[in-house]
Amino acid sequence: MDHQALAREMRGLREQVTGITDTAVAAADGLLIAADTADSIDPEGLAALAAAGVGLARRTAEATARGSLLRTVTYGSHGCAAFYAVGATALMVVLGDEGIDVDDLHRAAQPALRRIGSILTDEAVLTDEAVQQAAEGV
Repeated sequence: MDHQALAREMRGLREQVTGITDTAVAAADGLLIAADTADSIDPEGLAALAAAGVGLARRTAEATARGSLLRTVTYGSHGCAAFYAVGATALMVVLGDEGIDVDDLHRAAQPALRRIGSILTDEAVLTDEAVQQAAEGV
């Protein structure tokens, strides 16, 4: 996986939307893939919690015939946490302060999510090729 490209996407989103404080990308099972978080945030714990929340939101969307989950947002007294589906196998977490414009975040996140999905998909293709080559003794 191109970790530098992933970091660029996360950093680019942060630079594009005022109020973003932290970002992370995780597998749907909660394993951390990449994080750009403050020292006060445990990125592995954040990834695990995000996966649990997104999993519940996915099931709710399906059970209520709302289609595929796109995002969910949790609001707190000091800002929000937005959780975005990146295909069926990953998610992105964006933490924002009290001043973040969530509508701006949602608009800016869409192209970043597509690019992050491509970065993650490329890894899966390379891994499948490597497995096939290993099986063929190449």
